[in-house]
Amino acid sequence: MTDSTPTASDEAAQNAALQKAVIVGIQPGQPPHVLAEALRYAKLLQSPLVVVHVDVTRFVTYEDPDGYVHSAPIDLNLDAGAAEFEDVQKMAAEALDKEDITWTTRQLIGDPALAIKQLANKLDAQLIVIGTRKRGIGESIREFFTGSVAARLAHRQHRSVLVVPQTESVPDDQKDVWDE
Repeated sequence: MTDSTPTASDEAAQNAALQKAVIVGIQPGQPPHVLAEALRYAKLLQSPLVVVHVDVTRFVTYEDPDGYVHSAPIDLNLDAGAAEFEDVQKMAAEALDKEDITWTTRQLIGDPALAIKQLANKLDAQLIVIGTRKRGIGESIREFFTGSVAARLAHRQHRSVLVVPQTESVPDDQKDVWDE
């Protein structure tokens, strides 16, 4: 188990050990069953599990030939992405430390779908697991402008994408699916 983003020199060795992994995208506060479902599939496929958090407050400026990614912040609040990644690391450790599986956490930057796609290519991932977004008008507006990460992954790369509902499903008799 590794619980940090690798340095450029370590990344190639780690990537070799993580080939054919199951990748799961996690956000702080996400229900634990998204990670549990990813764990279930990693065990079924006898694959390592890579828990990723994408810091959308940073963007890629350029990438060195050795794979090291240089980034710059969109926002001056540099601590937000680091704090979120620490929360994801803690959540992953609590759920996975007692499991008999090889796992690690990685923080990616930029557009979530593109960042996860690039990591999946590096690791030749077998499966990508993503949780659905929260219900609500605010999330609907955000998705309208940025698009669904799961849909973009399904259309822009060849790996299977498992979309895990974050909450209970909306009852059939509820007219407005965005009411909470």
